[in-house]
Amino acid sequence: MELNQYLDIFLEEAKEHLQNLNENLLALETDTQNIDLVNEIFRSAHTLKGMAATMGFEKMASLTHEMENVLDLVRNAKRTVDSNMMDVIFHCVDRLDKMVEMIMSEGHDQVETQDLINQLGAIVTGNKVHNLKGSNLDAPISIEIDEHHKQMLSFDQYEITVLMQSLESNFAIYQIQVILDEESILKSARAFMVFKELENYGEIIKSIPSVEEIENEEFGNDFTIILISKNDQQEIEKAILNISEIQSVQIQNISKDQLVNQSRQEKATNMKKDNEVTSVQNHGQQKKHFSAKTIRVDIERLDELMNLFSELVIDRGRLMQLANEINHVELTDTVEHMSRISSNLQNIILNLRMVPVEQVFNRFPRMVRDLAKELNKKVNLNIIGAETELDRTVIDEIGDPLVHILRNAVDHGLESVEERIKNHKPEAGEITLKAYHSGNYVFIEITDDGRGIHREKVLNKAIEKNLITKEEGNQLTDKQIFNLLFHSGFSTAEKVSDISGRGVGLDVVKNKIETLGGFVSVDSTPGKGTTFIIQLPLTLSIISAMLVQIQREKYAIPLSSIIETAIYKEKDIMYAHKQQVIDFRGHIVPLIPLKQIFAVPDEGIEEEDISVVIVRKGDKMAGLVVDSFIGQQEIVLKSLGSYLPNVFAISGATILGDGQVALIIDTNALIK
Repeated sequence: MELNQYLDIFLEEAKEHLQNLNENLLALETDTQNIDLVNEIFRSAHTLKGMAATMGFEKMASLTHEMENVLDLVRNAKRTVDSNMMDVIFHCVDRLDKMVEMIMSEGHDQVETQDLINQLGAIVTGNKVHNLKGSNLDAPISIEIDEHHKQMLSFDQYEITVLMQSLESNFAIYQIQVILDEESILKSARAFMVFKELENYGEIIKSIPSVEEIENEEFGNDFTIILISKNDQQEIEKAILNISEIQSVQIQNISKDQLVNQSRQEKATNMKKDNEVTSVQNHGQQKKHFSAKTIRVDIERLDELMNLFSELVIDRGRLMQLANEINHVELTDTVEHMSRISSNLQNIILNLRMVPVEQVFNRFPRMVRDLAKELNKKVNLNIIGAETELDRTVIDEIGDPLVHILRNAVDHGLESVEERIKNHKPEAGEITLKAYHSGNYVFIEITDDGRGIHREKVLNKAIEKNLITKEEGNQLTDKQIFNLLFHSGFSTAEKVSDISGRGVGLDVVKNKIETLGGFVSVDSTPGKGTTFIIQLPLTLSIISAMLVQIQREKYAIPLSSIIETAIYKEKDIMYAHKQQVIDFRGHIVPLIPLKQIFAVPDEGIEEEDISVVIVRKGDKMAGLVVDSFIGQQEIVLKSLGSYLPNVFAISGATILGDGQVALIIDTNALIK
């Protein structure tokens, strides 16, 4: 067995334990007397230490071991949790996180830790004892073994012959039962270390379970080895116990008389012997018969599955079109049946790619805690709807925009403790991070109860930067003025700081969200707080779209952007500021002729009526003028590639059932 094959598992498990450490440490900071939390933190550190030692990452193992010493003092009421201790342990978790990143990128954990080890040692100094409960985690633990394990394993006739010859050559035969720590992770790797160690003391004749089963982790917390050796039993026992996360070792000698008796039984009752072997092999492995309810799948495999299904969707569209053209009843029925099955399959595949936003939200409590401490503010972060699911592609991209908004909320949004008391507010500011589904979108709201956005300050800054004129500013609503914050380079910060983003404005957030097919808006009430609302599509792979025709060209408009389609007469068209507009349910909506936008060659096809697709972006609407509607269809998004970058108002392309390529319109780019 090679340890490298366990590296991916180690990294994934390490990240989970680091996340657990962060969450439980945050909880402990507000409830310092909660010993259950201390025990949870201790267990995570202990498991992480064992995993790191097994994989050979000694720096990580040493740091987590020192963390255990401090936590053990708290568990045994020899130290109380204070601010200094929490800060040091939080720094340790950060350093461990850095080690994990180093292992991922460079394959080693050579990050400086001595400063933190010294700080942890300083906490322990004065109350350190030599035999703290749990501090010597590698020491053997003596436990009683049931009668079953005291019995000698069963052997076949060939094995008995080999063992008898070994005894005659003055070798000892040891039956060694190794019981792993219950919290041990990477059990196969731990067993591998035991095997490697025992090979230095003799020859392994047999293992229960088999080597193959141990490699596949098809065993419980114990395994048994038959070793032929000339070394002392105590020497072998000591060597095994030097390996961490070994709970106990039981060694018994197998005598010649025992082998003779078993040889007789083996010959007389071969069937009984087989049953006994099976019984021993299955001991402690009852859970083996229960299948796991979840499995880990490499995300690249899911991407490949989605790509293959995307091609199937294209072929499905082609088959449906051919069936309609041929008009063969049996073919039509078969295609319709296949279409229903593939639609169900599509839903399953899309759901496989959906992951809870909790994966992103989980890192924010720690970030907010550190920012609040740095700014001498008190902040409570409330997370609602963390179970809301999004496509994995979207999840990977939304982290940075949310970080930017949250940092601004803590820095700019919330007042200092003194200012909040003066304004008759609670000392601790409240930030709420909320996610929820609505239609084909996921909405994420970030709300704070801070000072709000100063309307005049934003307006004056916008006029100063020549974004709008003073006359235009007087006609804007509060919400329109607040959305000026998303213009490139716009910032109302009087001085640039690391927290406020070094002058990087919210335009970065806006561009990233719109790249994902969503949009962001902001609303605020002075003195009461601010709310950012992010709207994101559920998935970016397969979407429903309205196919439209402009002259002889076909285009797709995402259905999630469409409010309605309508037919207008020429007499219904009005003009405002030399712009064609229509009256849509009391709203004046500007018209955008797509034939002119995309410079579609005129084929002489003119329609008497004007076909309009009403689309929206936030609270803004526009009417896209097309020649005709083709109908609704599920399409596969394909990138235009690096050879066609930044094509205006085009977000990609799709292949239609007849093999034609239809460009997908980016309605966000058309609405200013």
